[in-house]
Amino acid sequence: MKKKLNKIANDTNSFLRKFLSKQKKTDLIKPIKYGLFPGGKKIRSKLIIDVGKIFKIRYQNLIRLSAAVECIHSYSLIHDDLPCMDNDNLRRGKLSTHKKFGEATAILAGNSLLTLAFEILSEFNFIVDNKTKNILVNLLAKCSGHSGIAGGQFSDLSFEKKKVSPRKIVEMQVKKTGELFSFCCVAPVIISKKYNYIKKFEKLGLDIGLLFQIADDLIDYTGNSIKAGKKTKKDFKKGKANLINLLGSKNTIKYGNKLKLDIFKKLDIFSDKAEELKSTISYILERDK
Repeated sequence: MKKKLNKIANDTNSFLRKFLSKQKKTDLIKPIKYGLFPGGKKIRSKLIIDVGKIFKIRYQNLIRLSAAVECIHSYSLIHDDLPCMDNDNLRRGKLSTHKKFGEATAILAGNSLLTLAFEILSEFNFIVDNKTKNILVNLLAKCSGHSGIAGGQFSDLSFEKKKVSPRKIVEMQVKKTGELFSFCCVAPVIISKKYNYIKKFEKLGLDIGLLFQIADDLIDYTGNSIKAGKKTKKDFKKGKANLINLLGSKNTIKYGNKLKLDIFKKLDIFSDKAEELKSTISYILERDK
């Protein structure tokens, strides 16, 4: 798995470096690159590649999708680390962007990464028809805004130190994490024009995103800061609303394992074509950083 993730990371980063090299040189390029490279594990990109293989999508189109998603993900992390949000000083084993460049610069770099994603998807060199581009841009915008990442972050902050039901926790985590995972799973389907599979892969992506968030919360609860590349055991101290703090770690693990099996059952109709995707899903739940 590590070798496959590294290849996707290298290909995605290569695309992004080339894309940025063509941009007008500004003072924000340096903090943009700092927040973007070398990047994380590229699990979202791996999902795009896995689903793309099922629907036989050109690899370069999948890497372009991955590059756009990594821009959105990096923007969200830069903003998430800010003192007014989660106030984290470390990200991916180095100083958070706002600690390195200052809060104002970090906000502007994050904003720039958000818009860069839409430049990547709307570029002339993206070899899909204009209708498909419009659908992808519209969907990614929804995943990133108040009905997706931003809305989920708002709920996450609002729920701190409050008693919150499991349903509301799941809804919050689906917005904050699941919506972007949903885009990763459905975008290759949209390019393939197999529209009858869109709803199925939208829901699969939401479930995989929730699974990822459960694993992330478990890493924070039991993990090592050095291995994770960020401060751990902070969610409990902040009174974060998550399933661990509500159900306990053992029941959360059971919930995650059941969710994984449910996802696998939904993928059985694709038989061997979905084996790589299943492998990635297992890795998501079993990872330790």
